[in-house]
Amino acid sequence: MLRAKTGRLTRELLREPSRFGLGQLPVVNKPDRTTTAVCGYCSTGCGLNVHLKDGPDGEPGGGGAIGLTPTTDYPVNLGMACPKGWEALAVLDAPDRATTPLLKDASGKLRPVDWNVALDAFCDRMKAVQRKHGPESVAFLSTGQIPTEEMALLGSLTKFGMGVVHGDGNTRQCMATAVVAYKQSFGFDAPPYTYQDFEESDCLIFVGANLCLAHPIMWERVMRNKRRPEILVLDPRATETAMNATLHLPAKPKSDQSFFYGLANYFVQNGWVDREFVSQHTAGFEEYAKFVEAFPFERVSRDTGLPVETLVDAALRIRSRERISCWWTMGVNQSHQGVRTAQAIINFQLLTGNLGKPGTGANSITGQCNAMGSRLFSNTTGLLGGRDFKKPEHRAEVAELLEVPEHSIQTEDGLAYPEIIEGVLKGKIRGLWVIATNPAHSWINRNQLDDVLSRLDFLVVQDMYHSTETAQVADLVLPAAGWGEKEGTFINSERRIGLLKKVRRAPGQALADFSIFQAIADRWGCGALLQQWTDPEAAFQILKRLSAGTPCDFSGVRDYRHLDEAGGVQWPFPAEGGDEAAERRLFADGQFYHRDGKAKFLFEEPRPLPEPAGGKYPFTLLTGRGSASQWHTQTRTAKSAVLRKLYPEAVYVEVNPRDARRLKVAPEQAVRVESQRGSIRAKAFVTNGVPEGCLFLPMHYPETNQLTDGQFDPYSRQPAYKACAVRLLADAT
Repeated sequence: MLRAKTGRLTRELLREPSRFGLGQLPVVNKPDRTTTAVCGYCSTGCGLNVHLKDGPDGEPGGGGAIGLTPTTDYPVNLGMACPKGWEALAVLDAPDRATTPLLKDASGKLRPVDWNVALDAFCDRMKAVQRKHGPESVAFLSTGQIPTEEMALLGSLTKFGMGVVHGDGNTRQCMATAVVAYKQSFGFDAPPYTYQDFEESDCLIFVGANLCLAHPIMWERVMRNKRRPEILVLDPRATETAMNATLHLPAKPKSDQSFFYGLANYFVQNGWVDREFVSQHTAGFEEYAKFVEAFPFERVSRDTGLPVETLVDAALRIRSRERISCWWTMGVNQSHQGVRTAQAIINFQLLTGNLGKPGTGANSITGQCNAMGSRLFSNTTGLLGGRDFKKPEHRAEVAELLEVPEHSIQTEDGLAYPEIIEGVLKGKIRGLWVIATNPAHSWINRNQLDDVLSRLDFLVVQDMYHSTETAQVADLVLPAAGWGEKEGTFINSERRIGLLKKVRRAPGQALADFSIFQAIADRWGCGALLQQWTDPEAAFQILKRLSAGTPCDFSGVRDYRHLDEAGGVQWPFPAEGGDEAAERRLFADGQFYHRDGKAKFLFEEPRPLPEPAGGKYPFTLLTGRGSASQWHTQTRTAKSAVLRKLYPEAVYVEVNPRDARRLKVAPEQAVRVESQRGSIRAKAFVTNGVPEGCLFLPMHYPETNQLTDGQFDPYSRQPAYKACAVRLLADAT
């Protein structure tokens, strides 16, 4: 055996020069050809080179994907990828892939069935629920993880074909606040920036955003900045991003709104307002300037816990720079007052004229790979293409473009995610279809959701894996293809439409979500209504028509090949006069999407935390991303042996050393964290990264949302995951 020249661990270890600029590779990993595709994890939207083997019969690429590397010339990542991207193929081979439909039998166990039985069960039982309880008794919950074409087909099937009134997506959990803030302030959901702004800004302000972990490739773009920028991080925690800042501002949880009102007042009082920009391109400034007079730095210091001299230092650093950009993520969005906080950031950028120019912007960083596609085309609580269900002209336009009866389009918005859950609790919604999301893990106050799901007459889960917490309690599981096993488009944070390609076959009987929706439409009896939707690229052409004439117009994109060759295309890209530049920002002409062309100053008095720490629960619980190797509920990342080695297996809680000493908690000690809603066991991680009086739990573990409080922003209905009252018990026995 020691002298064997063939077999396992012999020739397969040999490395040979490879083509396509890949250097030396083991013989078994040498590709015959490569193709490109956009990554399917976060909203960064990185370009990946996928390595393909030819089939045994010589079919080009017929052997499927055998590896990947980041694309060096893709304008997003420029040859970089995070650990999740590198492992994108590995998670497709998990043993718990859903490979056949599963239907609950009389004993309550999920049993394999064929597609005909599954489709009959879906249609018969959903129709039975509607007949008994009315058309509003069935709802769906979708995702920001599937291609735009699939989202739009699902929204059209359910709303126009099945008569479903209520549907929403898990983007409600991450991006609804930014959507509403942009719509109210700018007149349309329009993140204005391009990633080049990371490199061209000379003052970057990150608010509740830990790019080093959550969006590491964006942080790489910051590191390319040659302007020696000021980097200010407003965050209660000393995050990895805060540690790399020129100034960390550890404000109290949810005091960001007061901070930006105070900053605006300081600039107004010192005459540091871009009066020309404000007068020509905004509305409501005088009222805003009067309002922020109530926020001198003395008050802001009390609200935020930051010394007055630190606030002045921050203001002077910002004032000394020419190109100011503000960036926020879930630390702002997931709040009881997220919309007005986001608008406090927008207001500051308006009064300083830092919009529409290189290195500027009020910039919301999206969460999921296709949250932007969901925001514009999921047809859930807003009509296709950023339109409004309540506007007759919008309904008429969509009916004509899709060749559907106008009366099939509802005239009111459907319920948002929280109201759908409440509707189940009240018995108004009896059938629920969950697609590519895992609410039994991710929804706020998840103990209540366990009760909610048990009340349904019929729960359908459509997913890559049969093992998710939600699939385990389903009546019917439909096996879906994942990233790399289907085609379509994603829209990333900077509005770039990127192409997803099918580079391998889905396992077993799993189908692309697009094909599942088509099959359900045919079995339901509304297939003729959707006859234009023949395949994903035909659907893309439909989306182009729906986008034409809107702020998100991309009717100038020819086809999938155009996207592939261009390295993605940012909207807007109209059929006439589209800017061919690889990276483009909005509002360079100072024109916004309100009828008068002006942006609005919107503001209101900050509100206290719904559940402040004190008494029996003296700590404020913060939640967020744990590592660059974890993703949401770990449905995919937990399937990679490489990624699992890069983060702790079990849930841990971060505790400040002073709190740990006071409670006699040692590092690595088992502790119990409790709120009014639940109690969990965790391992203590003692660190100065979390402030005294606060605890931090990563969002990825199923235990975390047993503690969170069901509070929501009044405008966006986004959950306030980030701050609730808890206690820490040293004895976890």
